[in-house]
Amino acid sequence: MDPLKSILTISASGMLAQGERLKVVSENVANASSTAMSPGEDPYRRKTITFEELLDSESGVSTVGVSSIDRDDSDFSLRFEPSHPAADEQGFIKVSNVSPIMEMANMREASRSYEANMNLFEAARRMRSQVIDLLK
Repeated sequence: MDPLKSILTISASGMLAQGERLKVVSENVANASSTAMSPGEDPYRRKTITFEELLDSESGVSTVGVSSIDRDDSDFSLRFEPSHPAADEQGFIKVSNVSPIMEMANMREASRSYEANMNLFEAARRMRSQVIDLLK
């Protein structure tokens, strides 16, 4: 297997995985302020993403992929808002278990990881181009 092709395969899988992570984070951020719509219902539940190591059968290199997208089972917060249609008998409503600060940290980490993989991809592409130029 061509080492430069291996680098391209690995970095591309990293970019795809971090792209999926960014989708999950953006959905969480978009629903961070959601509440239950009626008494007894649950609001939006935060999603989590899990990665796994995969073996690329064509190239024989280890890559990364999305193992699963699950729901965070942590408790919902309660907010006192007796006028809300979803308020219980005590006047509390359930609000989403999404922490915007945590999601912004996840977004920054995913973005930087994506950027690192993109830089690696570009470096491998430039090296391949230089090898071709040398062989001319």
